[in-house]
Formats: sequence, structure tokens, C-alpha cells
Amino acid sequence: MTSTTRTARAARRPSALERVNPVTPFAAAVVYSLPMLLTIDVVSAGVALVAWLIVLGAAGIGPRTVLRRAWPLLLAAPVSAVSMLLYAEPGGRIHAQLWIATVSDRSIELALAIGLRVLALGVPVLVGLVGLDPTRLADGLAQVARLPHRFVLAALAGVRLFGVLGEDWRQIALARRARGLGDTGAVRRALQAAFALLVVALRRGGTLATAMEARGFGGPERTWARPSTVGRADAVLLLITAGIVALALGASVATGSFMPVWAGAS
Repeated sequence: MTSTTRTARAARRPSALERVNPVTPFAAAVVYSLPMLLTIDVVSAGVALVAWLIVLGAAGIGPRTVLRRAWPLLLAAPVSAVSMLLYAEPGGRIHAQLWIATVSDRSIELALAIGLRVLALGVPVLVGLVGLDPTRLADGLAQVARLPHRFVLAALAGVRLFGVLGEDWRQIALARRARGLGDTGAVRRALQAAFALLVVALRRGGTLATAMEARGFGGPERTWARPSTVGRADAVLLLITAGIVALALGASVATGSFMPVWAGAS
């Protein structure tokens, strides 16, 4: 076997996430999120975030990929933390106060906990769900989750069409400019282009719906060209998720930091 052949086979080797059924990350997100929402302490969020970063790194997902998929959380976490810092119920020593905004020991602790919790909950969920192949996801939703195939196929077709809206917008802008209609105000130009895009999308959607019905996509029974199953990789993901939840909550209870949400809100 030549080195070129080995390289080609290695390039075709699926990643850890690609070996998991696309439905499994949704189940893992539920298993992970619900228990983690019971407390708002710093320890559980920090332990969970570090554990997930280690797991993602071991799965071949580097920091660059994590940042590319979860960068919105870098904006959401500080906003959530600042709002909690200023408007949480005061407690302990008061550090600053301006009208209804009060910075105290308790609000600082809650701000850190909320900021970390946004990252701890959002990073693994976004990294696991962003980039899922729509076709594989549709196969999994219909065959594994047992959702109605008409709904699944219609949603898949909509996602496929959504990807061409950017090109439609560009073509509409070029056509309007070629006809001398692009010199109006920015707001008016955007509204007119948006209406034209809506008309194009509705026409294409109607044509696609008719074509899908003609090809039997709306029939009562359906077979699938790509079987979707769950296996060892799916079980491993769920076990890792449950283990991280147990580790995070156990560390929180062991250190005395466990703070139920009903206690933190009081």
C-alpha cells in the first residue's frame, strides 16, 4: 500500500462526531442541560466547561473549531453576567450603587456563575449541533426519532432552499442596478429587494412542493436509501454526557457551592 493510498483513506475516515447519529447530540443536549439548570454556582459550570473542552480536544475538535462554532457565546456570556452583576438581589458587602444598579458580593458571585453557565451549556451544544449534515439529520429524525416523514422531508427541502437565498439576493440587487433602480434610499431599496426575494422564494417553494408530490414524497409509506441507526458511538456520547453531569454536580455538592436556582433567585 502506497503512502498516497494511506493518506487518502485517512482523509476519508469520519471524525468522532460524524460517527454519531445526528439525532444523538439532541438527546445528549437534553440529558446535559436539564440537570445543569438546577444550580447556578461557579464550580459546576467551571468543571463542566473544562471537562467538555478536554473531551472535544480528545475527539479531534481543536480550539479554532470551537471558537468558530461557539463565538456568539463570547458575546452572550458577558451580557448575561453584566446584567446579573448590576441587577441581582444585593447580598453581603455593597461595592457600588447607582439608582437601581447595585454591585455586591452576591451579585459578583452570581455574575460569574451565570457567565460561566452560559459557556458551559452553550459551547458543547453548539459545537455538537452546528455543522450537522441536513440530509443525515433528516434520515435520523425520520428513522430513529420516528417523526412524520412528510414533515421531515419538507423541512429538509426548506433548509436546502434557504441556502440559495443569498445568491437570489445578490442577483436581485444586480438586476435592479442594471435597470437603474438601485439609486433609491438604502431602506427603500432593502424593502423592495426583500419583497422581490419573498416572491421568488414563494414561487420556488410552490414549484418544489408540486415536484415532490409528483415524485411520491407525500405518500403514506416511504423507504429510505440511507439507513440511519444508532450504535456504540452514540452510547459513548450519552455516557460521557452523563458522566460530565455527575462530575460537575458532584464537585459542586462536595465543595459546598451547590446553589439551587430557586435559592439563587430569592
